[in-house]
Amino acid sequence: MENVHLAVEEDDLYSGYNDYNPTFDSEELENDVGFQQAVRTSHGRRPPMTAKFPGTAIGGRPLVSSFGSRIPMASSMGRPMTGAVQDGAARPMTAVRAAGYSSSLTRGSTFDPLGQSKGPAPPLEAKNEDTAEEKIKILEKKVNDLIEESCMAQSIGAIQLALEKAKEAGRKERALIRQREQSGNTEHINLDLTYSVLLNLANQYANNEMYLEALNSYQVIVKNKMFSNAGRLKVNMANIYFKQKNYPKAIKFYRMALDQISNAHKELRIKIMQNIGVVFVRLGQYSDAITSFEHIMIESPNIKTGFNLILCYYAIGDRERMKKAFQKLISVPLGIDDEDKYLSTSDDPSSNMVTEAIKNDRLHQMERDLKVLAEKYIMTAAKLIAPAIETSFASGFDWCVDMVKSSQYVELANDLEINKAITYLRQKDFNQAVETLKTFEKKDSRVKSAAATNLSFLHFLEKDYDQADRYADLAMNADRYNPAALINKGNTVFVKKDYEKAAEFYKEALRNDSSCTEALYNLGLSYKRLNRLEEGLDCFQKLHAILRNSAQVMYQLAHLYEQLGDPQQAIEWLMQVISVTPTDPHVLAKLGKLHDDEGDKSQAFQYYSESFRYFPSNIDVIEWLGAYYIETQFCEKAIQYFERATLIQPTQVKWQLIVASCYRRSGNYQKALETYKEIHRRFPENVECLRFLVRLSTDMGLKEVQEYATKLKKVEKMKELREQRVKSGRENSARGRREGSTGSADSGRSSSSSKGERLSTKMRSLPGSNEPYETSSPKELDASYADPLGPQMERPKTGAKKLVDEDDFADEDLGDDLLPE
Repeated sequence: MENVHLAVEEDDLYSGYNDYNPTFDSEELENDVGFQQAVRTSHGRRPPMTAKFPGTAIGGRPLVSSFGSRIPMASSMGRPMTGAVQDGAARPMTAVRAAGYSSSLTRGSTFDPLGQSKGPAPPLEAKNEDTAEEKIKILEKKVNDLIEESCMAQSIGAIQLALEKAKEAGRKERALIRQREQSGNTEHINLDLTYSVLLNLANQYANNEMYLEALNSYQVIVKNKMFSNAGRLKVNMANIYFKQKNYPKAIKFYRMALDQISNAHKELRIKIMQNIGVVFVRLGQYSDAITSFEHIMIESPNIKTGFNLILCYYAIGDRERMKKAFQKLISVPLGIDDEDKYLSTSDDPSSNMVTEAIKNDRLHQMERDLKVLAEKYIMTAAKLIAPAIETSFASGFDWCVDMVKSSQYVELANDLEINKAITYLRQKDFNQAVETLKTFEKKDSRVKSAAATNLSFLHFLEKDYDQADRYADLAMNADRYNPAALINKGNTVFVKKDYEKAAEFYKEALRNDSSCTEALYNLGLSYKRLNRLEEGLDCFQKLHAILRNSAQVMYQLAHLYEQLGDPQQAIEWLMQVISVTPTDPHVLAKLGKLHDDEGDKSQAFQYYSESFRYFPSNIDVIEWLGAYYIETQFCEKAIQYFERATLIQPTQVKWQLIVASCYRRSGNYQKALETYKEIHRRFPENVECLRFLVRLSTDMGLKEVQEYATKLKKVEKMKELREQRVKSGRENSARGRREGSTGSADSGRSSSSSKGERLSTKMRSLPGSNEPYETSSPKELDASYADPLGPQMERPKTGAKKLVDEDDFADEDLGDDLLPE
């Protein structure tokens, strides 16, 4: 009995096990007498089960192991099994039902302390959405979702959709407030949600340029005293007034916002003051703007404000203050660390990996962008004030260069020198520009390459291709990766018609800088000259993907398609050119030609007319329009075009002959006769004009017929003599070349002989001295002529009755009896 320990009821080791979780079945345990007896004492065995075990599927059956029923097992420490009988004495039971097993190995019972064998827990009770509180929560969530959707739509550029979502959020939020008021829960109104809805709606109105609605929305927020820090929204209202160019109101609201923002927000106050200064600049009140900018440069200097201050001083013409402002500008700290931290100096691979990682991260990119912006402002300011701060722009540039050399922007000094040379170019002082650029030949490679590139381009424009080639080589030797130098070298080779070599230089420039559009354009031109049209087309298509609105690129594509025999594609590309440059007369004329080739005369006439309207001096366009009206039998309309052609080319007789023919075809014979007389006065040896005069004078019964006929015979005779002289001169020169190897005596006799032959020929062709000139030749007068407009088209018949054909002098040959004897 010494191993048997009786349980003391006052200090029950198993007390508290009745405090079951409500999910367990505790009522049956309380009613189980055997279980309660086992809890009170561990002496003896538990009587047989009279109730079902909680958490088991079956009860009342003894648990049978694989070794038989009720086989006691010893523990690993050799301790007797709990509840086992030792030396004929029963040990009090020390385990209870709460441990998950019982002393009597009931058949079918399992270890299931959590009661999982009962199956899954019943589903949770669904929330009752009919309650007012649940409806309010759902509505609040919808409003928040709409605000978020509105902001997301704005971020992707869908501003119209963003505005619709913002309006819908406003409607839902008002419904939410009404629902709270109806439920009597007004003290729990979400002011933050109302503020978000109104602010988002105002922003979306402003993005959609609905400024009046945006101002009303901002006004609702600003006037509501329940919204804290709403006063700073007056900055947004001032921005809207600025966009509306209502500058006095913009200044008023900027100052109101400035008054409501504490000094703790220094950066925000500086930005507002900068806006005030910009508005004063727009108003032309430079002194007030200078006051704002100077205050900023004292409190928190920055590059943009320093540049604006220089502009204001330049506007009022204050030289000394311009110099001081420029010195302040170049001394503004950028807050950028030294570039040496991005260089790998150690052999540690881990540190080198970190250095490589931070070389192109966003922080380094931001630093580079800030530095580029600062250099841009400094360069622009120097170019602006250089001619104003000194008596000459050269001395002004020298002062700026000296100041920059003593600042943190030392590398900008050389760029300023190059800009000085470019300024000389703008002033047409090419010699000074060349001299300035030549001073860089002994400097470092980068600046030397830039200067040589400019010199090469200058000589190329002056068509001094040898010097251009020399400086292009110099630029390439200084910096082989300079794409501009390679392009200049390719251009010098291109003008020498070595297109293959030029294409190689352009390709190398593209390898160094894939975004170099000049190299890609010139490469396409080289392929075009080499008749490699498909490769040229590929180049220009790539270039069009980069420069979407370049009229030159689209015109080259159209020309290539025309050469490839695809006129429809050429017309489509030319239409795109017209959409970019609608007043280009050459493109319009090209469109007219393509439509004419396709047989579409009406479209061709439209484009030729537009081309003539923008450039009325294109002879090809004038000729086509005049021919179109003649073809359509509107000769009187063609006259104005050919008269313009006579003004452009007054020495070309054909245009005046065409004008006279148009008068004759339109039935204005008197005007035609006057025109032919004017042509004869200016071109007295024109045979066609005399033939028309003879014909018109004969048909009109004028007395000048004999005069014009005599002149016609003289002109034709002179024409024959001239042709004979030219023919004999060619024969003699050919004979002289064949007999050039004979002796000097023979050549002398041949020369005198040929002279005699030419003289005898001339004498035979001239009339005798004792007979009149008119009867010297029995040759008949040829009064026929060719109409420069071509044969006249027969007009369509419009009457059923056949009319008697009237005599038309243009359809008859001139009879011999009408000619003078």
